[in-house]
Amino acid sequence: MNTVIVYYSLEGNTDYAAKRIADITGADIIRLYPKKTYPDKGFRKFLFGGKSAVMAETPELEAYSFNSDKYERVIFGFPIWASNIAPPIRTFIKENNLIGKHISAFACQSGSGAEKAFEKLKACLNTDKLDYTLILIDPKLKPNEENNRKINEFCEALLHS
Repeated sequence: MNTVIVYYSLEGNTDYAAKRIADITGADIIRLYPKKTYPDKGFRKFLFGGKSAVMAETPELEAYSFNSDKYERVIFGFPIWASNIAPPIRTFIKENNLIGKHISAFACQSGSGAEKAFEKLKACLNTDKLDYTLILIDPKLKPNEENNRKINEFCEALLHS
């Protein structure tokens, strides 16, 4: 199944996971960059990122190349912000026709909220199902065997479906 990983990463955790998953599965990758970057340190990071996520904003993105006809599966990757998906993912969904695609997702978090974010992703996609989901705890900043095992299991499920 032709697969693309579409992701946004602020601190590098989601980027790390996306590249690992792409290496194992052979998926293409598209990294999303908002035209106006989010603060990546201190209180401003939480204030502006959290507000943007809670308000379901759709920031303008730098140019990217995506041909919906080329892919049967789309895997979304994002950091958890206020139990929500990162706003650049919302923009991508709004800008592209994903009807009929097999959708999976992975989320990187420091605490909790991924389950709620997956529900919000499903609502954004107007679907009641994600094929596969993966929750990682800071995979780049705090590497450990548990995250590696989860990534491998997620990839195995994708490869055998």
